[in-house]
Amino acid sequence: MFDPAPQDLVLTILGAHLRPRDQTTVWSGGLVALLGEFGFTPGAARVALTRLVQRDLLERVRDGRMVHYRITPRAAAVLAEGDRRIFGLGTRDGRAATWTVLWHAIPEDQRVARARLVRRLRFLGFGPVQDGTWLAAHDRSDEVATLLADLGVAAHAGVLVGRPATVPDFADFVTRVWDLPGLAARYGAFVTAFADLPADAEPPTAFGLRVRLMHTYRQFALLDPELPADLVPPPEHRAAAVELFHSAYPALAEPAQRHFDAAMCP
Repeated sequence: MFDPAPQDLVLTILGAHLRPRDQTTVWSGGLVALLGEFGFTPGAARVALTRLVQRDLLERVRDGRMVHYRITPRAAAVLAEGDRRIFGLGTRDGRAATWTVLWHAIPEDQRVARARLVRRLRFLGFGPVQDGTWLAAHDRSDEVATLLADLGVAAHAGVLVGRPATVPDFADFVTRVWDLPGLAARYGAFVTAFADLPADAEPPTAFGLRVRLMHTYRQFALLDPELPADLVPPPEHRAAAVELFHSAYPALAEPAQRHFDAAMCP
């Protein structure tokens, strides 16, 4: 269940522990050491940091012979969007009179932007209907407009907001867009994995548990479309997973933050 890529793990760590995100620098050696706690070699950690720089998510800041990193404005915006989705997951009122459809025909020479669009559409709750066509419950037009502009692909996309017809059976259709049984199973596995977290964990343990908790839970933002409950029942175990996350994540914050801060001191 926890098998992160090192680049994704860096963003999870910084998103959870760096404040303010776009002004504070972090020591490269500290990040390498923290990634080592999750099994990544120094070489793999440094490659991940370099690639995050290439993706305009981290910026190198030199201080003499030492290298620090700073979150870029683009990364700060992505993390803020993630916060809204992650911490708001499971809190909607269960109804969605309005749905959003997005279609795109992004040229091959912009395939990087296309890949980024797909990932962030999933994070907004969209599911793929067919190649280049995506569907989401609720009005997501504002988020989509910002996303298309950010990626520079607005000229290659269209957005429609409206109400679904009752015929054919729309509920049956949406259950074929998303893997809802698989989603329920993942929620159940999350609850099982994190149900018995220690209340008094030492800082290194609290840090590892909190990062694993967040990194695992944030995947639900990519998987759960938050379909309206009057159309499709909520996934089994979602309510328990949401309650567990909102209880455990802040409970681990203080000792985890102390471990992160200590690692950032050369």
